[in-house]
Amino acid sequence: MPPDDRAEAISRLQIRTFDDALGHRIIGTHMWAVREGLRGAGAYELFDGFCQRLVIDGIELWRAHLAMETLHPQWSGYGYTWRRDLNAIEPEQYVHGSTEDADFLGSPFNELIVRAQAGEENPSMRRRVEEDDQRDFPVLAEFFPAGATDYLAYLFTFGKGGDRSQGTGIVYSFVTDRRGGFSDDETTLLQATLPGLSLAMKAHAGYVIASGLLGTYLGEDAGRRVHAGSIMRGSVDTLRAVIWYADIRGFTTVSDSAPGPVVVELLNEVFEILTASLRVHGGQVLKFIGDGMLAIFSFEEHDRAETCRHALDAAIEAMRNIDEMNKARAAAGIPVASVDLALHLGEVLYGNVGATDRLDFTVIGPAVNEVARIEALCEPLGRPVLVSAEFVAGVMGADDRLESLGRHALRGIREPKEIFALDLGGGG
Repeated sequence: MPPDDRAEAISRLQIRTFDDALGHRIIGTHMWAVREGLRGAGAYELFDGFCQRLVIDGIELWRAHLAMETLHPQWSGYGYTWRRDLNAIEPEQYVHGSTEDADFLGSPFNELIVRAQAGEENPSMRRRVEEDDQRDFPVLAEFFPAGATDYLAYLFTFGKGGDRSQGTGIVYSFVTDRRGGFSDDETTLLQATLPGLSLAMKAHAGYVIASGLLGTYLGEDAGRRVHAGSIMRGSVDTLRAVIWYADIRGFTTVSDSAPGPVVVELLNEVFEILTASLRVHGGQVLKFIGDGMLAIFSFEEHDRAETCRHALDAAIEAMRNIDEMNKARAAAGIPVASVDLALHLGEVLYGNVGATDRLDFTVIGPAVNEVARIEALCEPLGRPVLVSAEFVAGVMGADDRLESLGRHALRGIREPKEIFALDLGGGG
């Protein structure tokens, strides 16, 4: 929106008494956004509701879009597109680096961001797409043949100083196909109500960022519990679970002989393969411990056997994929990794453990110690996957994939335990 148009719009807002029809629409939409924000409505609901209100108010809205940056290791941001022909919202996510694409760099949104970074407060833009010289962005040239006549875009910055914990801002665009474009009242309505909507969006952005980070760093279930209020030290639940402990054999030798970035890349590839098998079969990663990984498959008594079979299937899938990874890495002349894995079944305490100002949401109990001791037998017994007798009993039936290796002493455990090996060549 040119500076003169923007100044005129702001002037209209400053002298408005809000006692006419437009004023009532502004107040109604603003109060709706506040109420929705207070009740914790999500960005999808907020944007869909806002667009629906614009249509009810008589605006011939053809298309609307919003985009926000987020703080997530997989996604740089997310957005929503409202289309009149669908009367629905289409969500989308943006991978890291997408703001460097040529399409984005040549977009109206990027120009608004550049202007905001240069110090302009909440910049906006208007293009009357019906006029030839107003289609100065590729996206506007695409909209025009489809019937677009007028384009409005707004950016609202969140906070100062680059704190990304609640998002950095939000950009909107609104397109009409009505001849003559948006009216003065319609642009005033948008100018007056978008700040309230953006505040509600900011509240939800903070929730999304916190939820995503907790899930990423603590695990989906643990993150959800912490976000929902399970934060008191000593607050734990008792779970019955299959406990999965994996470790890279001889990792010290690998880390001593390879550059740091190569070691990190190897760890990431191994952990991704192990975690992928858990995702599919219902396991939850609790933590990465150096070159080791601790995960659980929690269960109720009625689904114990099924859970154990899922854990076996996950182990077979993971180890086969590790073998394929090693073949590819060996062919490329880069370090490989042998993984040892143990499965145990038992009762664990699941919750907050630690100091008053530094907590860990984890599992503790004798069963956790035992699974680590079982994993330590993989190398001397020459088998990559070992399982406990308790786990075998949990399967509740013969499983030709499991072979007894006899009783073996576990460090710190009084009585020798029967240990079974998983046949990785058997049916999965």
